[in-house]
Amino acid sequence: MRPENSADYGPHPETFHELQMWMHENLHLPAEVEAALFAAVEGVFSRHERLWQDSKQDAIQALSTGFAEKMARVQRELQAKDATVSSISHYFEQLVADLTDKSHRDPKTKLMNLGHFTQQLESFLALEQRGRWCAIGLVDIANFKTFNDALGHPVGDRIIERVALLLREQVRSDDLIAQESLGKDGPFSNSPRDLHARFGGDEFCFLIPALAEERQAYAVGERFRAAVAGFDWSLEHRQLAAHPPQVDVGVVCLWLGRMADRRFVARPLAAALIQRADQLMYQAKGARASRIQMVSAKVVDGKLVESSAEKPR
Repeated sequence: MRPENSADYGPHPETFHELQMWMHENLHLPAEVEAALFAAVEGVFSRHERLWQDSKQDAIQALSTGFAEKMARVQRELQAKDATVSSISHYFEQLVADLTDKSHRDPKTKLMNLGHFTQQLESFLALEQRGRWCAIGLVDIANFKTFNDALGHPVGDRIIERVALLLREQVRSDDLIAQESLGKDGPFSNSPRDLHARFGGDEFCFLIPALAEERQAYAVGERFRAAVAGFDWSLEHRQLAAHPPQVDVGVVCLWLGRMADRRFVARPLAAALIQRADQLMYQAKGARASRIQMVSAKVVDGKLVESSAEKPR
């Protein structure tokens, strides 16, 4: 006889073994029926265990896939941010470089401005270790005001730009005449090669940093002068063919000697060299035969001392 209250059946079974015991003690079934019931219940338990295991594996796989995708997405986002930061950094580095370069250059000719050229010259005189010749020159376009007044400022600007281009082409630190360039050795291995500047107006200056012989400075200056005189100026304006522009050049060829003699006087020495080249340029204006004036000099007790220049051949 079955109990009237389900509570009388005792505590509910929590495992398959406890369920078997509960059915045996409370249902009192025939042995064959009890065995069949145990088998059926065990089959249900087994099926639900398999379903649960499959669901658990599916859940774990889904979590793993989602985590991997999330990590990949995070990695892509980080890489994109790194690329953006790198791009922004590169942009600002380039912007600073461009602004610095523009602040050092004459906007019309793209040559160095005088301030930056003077700094380069001072550094060169203070740090250059090779004891050999160098040359500092100043250039003036003869009768430029006449061209400017007669043909107008646009033509005057074209003359200035063309002379600047010829200066850059003909007076070079790595020229075959100037046997060694500034970039091969020494403290200026990372220096710019365009050692030319617009002095102001129609005047220019240049530095040839390494010469084997002083007469080479004259040869380079003469080649530049000839290039200006021989240029087809009708390409700039037809009236320039009859009266092509000329240039006057003043050059100081300096024997560098020991670095110790220059290091602590680099600034006044640079100023003295530019001033003396300027004086020679104006002397060249009165010497129409050659249009080039040159002197040789060396540093003695911190001062610029001239010597007789070797005559050009």
